[in-house]
Amino acid sequence: MNYTKEQILERCNQFSKNTLMETLKIEYIDAGKDFLTAKMPVNQSVHQPMGLLHGGASVALAESVGSAASFFFIDTKEQEVRGIEISANHLKSIREGWVFGTARILHKGRSIHLWEIKITDEEGNLISLCKLTNMVLDKKKTE
Repeated sequence: MNYTKEQILERCNQFSKNTLMETLKIEYIDAGKDFLTAKMPVNQSVHQPMGLLHGGASVALAESVGSAASFFFIDTKEQEVRGIEISANHLKSIREGWVFGTARILHKGRSIHLWEIKITDEEGNLISLCKLTNMVLDKKKTE
């Protein structure tokens, strides 16, 4: 990664505009050599009918942060990233507050990136544990 923490966060927050990430109010807040962290508010807009954080919202946070993290390991002029598989184990429920998704690289190959994303609450309790596989593709040449 040849970017500063500030450049990573600015870029991630910028490319989230007018997307699902903006709708869910996901904000990228921390980055390092092998991780990226985003936060998302837990309120009625991400609840399931029982008033708890919807598992799909957790997965959207996980895929957003894991996919964004892959962009910093590729040549974005020549390559792009596609999420090809995600799994999630929802371990604890939450009704309100914030959740934090931290993606850490498990495997960084030329064509496959494997990420572990831990979603925690404000006290650091593990809410969901996700695994995301991203495929790195060459961009199609346009003439």
